[in-house]
Amino acid sequence: MSDRRLMLVHAHPDDESIGTGATMAKYAAEGAHVTLVTCTLGEEGEVIPPELAHLASDRDDALGPCRIGELDAACKAMGVDDHRFLGGPGRWRDSGMMGVDDHRFLGGPGRWRDSGMMGVAANDRPQAFWQADPDEAAAELVKIIREVRPQVMVTYDENGFYGHPDHIQAHRVAWRAFALAADPGFGEGEPWRVAKFYYTATARSVMLRTAEEIGEAEIAFAAENVEDVPFGAQDDEITTEVDARPYLVNKLDALRAHATQIMVDAPWFALSNNIGQEAFGVEHFILRSGVMGATSPSAPIEAGGLGEPHTLEKDLFAGIY
Repeated sequence: MSDRRLMLVHAHPDDESIGTGATMAKYAAEGAHVTLVTCTLGEEGEVIPPELAHLASDRDDALGPCRIGELDAACKAMGVDDHRFLGGPGRWRDSGMMGVDDHRFLGGPGRWRDSGMMGVAANDRPQAFWQADPDEAAAELVKIIREVRPQVMVTYDENGFYGHPDHIQAHRVAWRAFALAADPGFGEGEPWRVAKFYYTATARSVMLRTAEEIGEAEIAFAAENVEDVPFGAQDDEITTEVDARPYLVNKLDALRAHATQIMVDAPWFALSNNIGQEAFGVEHFILRSGVMGATSPSAPIEAGGLGEPHTLEKDLFAGIY
C-alpha cells in the first residue's frame, strides 16, 4: 500500500476535474494512492453538444451512463486508477434543481445564475442524493475509508462551495464518515482515523483577477460579475496551496473528457452557462481538521497564487511525513 493515500469526495462527474484536477494528477504522478469517490452519475446535467441533447433527463434519460465513460476518461487523464461511485453506480441520483421537473429554464439556459441558496436547489425525488439518509450514505463511505485508509480527505465546505444540494450533501456525508470511520463501535472493519480533512476553496482575489482577464480575452466565454457571486474564500481563510502547474495539461485533458458538460478554450473553460473560468494549476484548500504542517509563501498571483501575501501549507500531507 502506498505510503501516501488521498481520498476526494465529489458530488458529480466533472467536479473532480474542475476543482482538484491538477492536485489529483500531481499526487498520482508522485506515487500517492489517489481515491476518488463520486456521489451521483450527474444525470440532471445540462447537455452542451446539440448532437448529444437526446441524452438529457427529459428525453432519453441516458446521460448518467455517458458520464460514467467521461469520468473514466478524465481519471485516465489525471493518472487516477481508483474511482468509486458511492454505494455503487446509480445508488443515488443527481438531485437537480428544485421545481424544474421538466427541465425548462426560465429565460433559457444560463439566463440567470443559481443563487446558491439551499432552499431553492433541493429536489424532492426519493432517489435524489439530497434525500439520502446521511448516516446511510456515510456508512457506505466508511467502508471505503477503512479499506483505503487515507491520511487525507478532501470535499466541499458546509455550503457545498456554491450551494448545490448535492455538494452540500457530499460535505455532510464525508464529514460524518470521517468521524464514524474512527469509531470502533461503528460498523464492520478496522477503525481508521484520517489525519487531515480539507475543504476545496477558490479565493475571491483569484476569482476577481480571472474575471478581469476573461473580460479582456478574445474568447467566446463571458466574464462573470464576481462582486455579485455569494461564494469564494477570503485569502486569509485559505490554509493550503498545492502548486501543480506541471500537471495543468492533465487537468485540461480531464476537463475535455467531460464533453457533455464542459467547453475548453485553454486555459479557459465554461459550463453550459457560458461563463468563463480559468483552469488553475495552483489549487487552494482550507484545513478543517488536523494539524497544520510547515508553511511557506504563496505562489505569486501571476502564477495563480493569492492576491495578498500569505504563508500556506504547500502539501496536503504536510505534517504527516
